[in-house]
Amino acid sequence: WPQLFSDGIATFGGLPPSQALQVVTMSAAPWKSLLLGVLAAGPLSEAAKVEIDAMKHDIQQITQANFDGVISKFRDSAVSSLWFFKEDNKADKSFLDEYNKVAGDLKGMAKICAISCSDFPIFCEKQGVKETPTVMIYPMNPMPAFKFEGKLEAKGLSAKVARFMPDFSIKVTKENSDAFMTTEPSKPKVVLFTSKKSPPTIWKALSSETVFKRTVKFGWVTEDEKDIVAKFKVKKFPTVIMQRGSKAEIKDIYTGEMKFGALKDWVNLHSESGMGDKITSPGGRTEESAEEAKPWLVQEVPEMTAKSSNDICFKGEGLCVIYLKDGDISSAETEMLTGLSKKFTSQLSDRGAKMK
Repeated sequence: WPQLFSDGIATFGGLPPSQALQVVTMSAAPWKSLLLGVLAAGPLSEAAKVEIDAMKHDIQQITQANFDGVISKFRDSAVSSLWFFKEDNKADKSFLDEYNKVAGDLKGMAKICAISCSDFPIFCEKQGVKETPTVMIYPMNPMPAFKFEGKLEAKGLSAKVARFMPDFSIKVTKENSDAFMTTEPSKPKVVLFTSKKSPPTIWKALSSETVFKRTVKFGWVTEDEKDIVAKFKVKKFPTVIMQRGSKAEIKDIYTGEMKFGALKDWVNLHSESGMGDKITSPGGRTEESAEEAKPWLVQEVPEMTAKSSNDICFKGEGLCVIYLKDGDISSAETEMLTGLSKKFTSQLSDRGAKMK
């Protein structure tokens, strides 16, 4: 470009200097426009480069050196995906936003990572990557890693990763609800009431979280379980309720956003690590197995048996009223006895009679 505007152009085509100068003057505008166009192309070529910004993206960019520390080391407890990209590849640039949607959808639930094959070509070659974009999924051991073969779109990729998340939650029904709520009383019970037929990804992720899978029990109830829905007075779906305490006497209702991070923080308030398998019985004199279910602790009118008698009647304060019945108690009888209990139990805190 400088040569076109040097003194040499004055003799271009053998023209006299005055005419040559006139040529330059007349041609300056189009040359200038062309020059500006070329200069403008510089930033566009840079914009085509894949750049993962920790402030803008939820993707975790890794290197060859920390691949084992980020992904391999956690394959016993976490699901990961890894996007192999080349920084100057247009297809990779186009895929960046889609992959970031996956990272946003599964934030905190799975490791959504990326690595540059421009910087680490040998590593990519060893992983069998011949072209980019390529996404590898790393399920929990012992399942082998595999290449994602579907369309590179956020919805399909998110579903594929979520499919390999372990699920330690329990479907709670009328038949097992009392046992679920009272087995291992030292562990809070967190229950999702849902209109769906299966638990959502965030519920699977919470139930399999490293600490929670040892310290909290997660369950889910479908909308058609009318008895349980009525018992917990659930009016809308989804609703999350936590029941805790040695006698399952404390109930908390979650009021925050239905997002993994917010739910995790809420559950974590009552999660305890390293809990033992034994709990102290009333009076603190003996130990009982924490595995044993005590359904009578959550029943409105519990059945009195040899096992339940101490918890519901003989130990503790209050007036114990026993209703003798041949066979199972009906809902009408339960309602009658519950009303009787409320009528004769003092409404003053810690004062007057307490009817059981």
